[in-house]
Amino acid sequence: MTDVAISVRDVVRDYRRPRASLTKPGSVVHALRGVSFDVARGQRFGIVGESGCGKSTLLRIIAGLDQPTSGSVQVGGVEISRLPERRLRFLRAQLQLVFQDPMGSLDPRMRVRDIIAEPLVAQGHRDNISRVHELLDAVGLQPEAADRFPHQFSGGQRQRISIARALAPDPRILVADEPVSALDVSVQAQVLNLMQDLQDRFEVTYLFISHDLAVVDLVCDEVIVLQQGRIVEQGHPDQLFHQPQHPYTQRLLAAVPGNAGRIAPT
Repeated sequence: MTDVAISVRDVVRDYRRPRASLTKPGSVVHALRGVSFDVARGQRFGIVGESGCGKSTLLRIIAGLDQPTSGSVQVGGVEISRLPERRLRFLRAQLQLVFQDPMGSLDPRMRVRDIIAEPLVAQGHRDNISRVHELLDAVGLQPEAADRFPHQFSGGQRQRISIARALAPDPRILVADEPVSALDVSVQAQVLNLMQDLQDRFEVTYLFISHDLAVVDLVCDEVIVLQQGRIVEQGHPDQLFHQPQHPYTQRLLAAVPGNAGRIAPT
């Protein structure tokens, strides 16, 4: 049986909008409508869809930042959808996040060595400089970068620092939320290639959240397509992005510059 890193079962997430008036309750938003999938250990799993499709809500639930209305989520075999706050340290050791905007996720007042060492300090480690230098080398930065501040680096270098910080506590799973969308096109491929190389070195499972089909096609070996909180298609990128079966996937592909007219309805 395949070793499962993340298991999502029948996850529903409803939100109620603010009241329209004192006598009229706010309407209910169905952000997720019975989502189920498994991410195998060592897999590069992609979640794609337009804004508002439920990607961010799903990410928050998997990361333990939100709870489903119903359904379950397991990370490393542990049910986390009802995990009390004091037990979330387990999840932090298992799963780390890489965000879209590296400058927004790095404290500008901290030196790089302290940024990367922050999760190690939280775990009780003390002498962390050798680990910091090891991680800087892994992401292609020189040891002297440890003494500098985030604003002294380019966008691509800042994302490398974010990745180094995420890898510091030796997680089993890395969730990348639009990891290259804020970077110049010339830098995007470098960061994606780096992440692929790091997977082999650190033996992590990747969960990519993206609206960019080209990114997911390049790096993922399994993809789900979300529309209005439901999975409408799932499979290998070769099948999904070259022979899409669902009309929504076909529309997403047709919207990519250069693809118009190439995707024939089935």
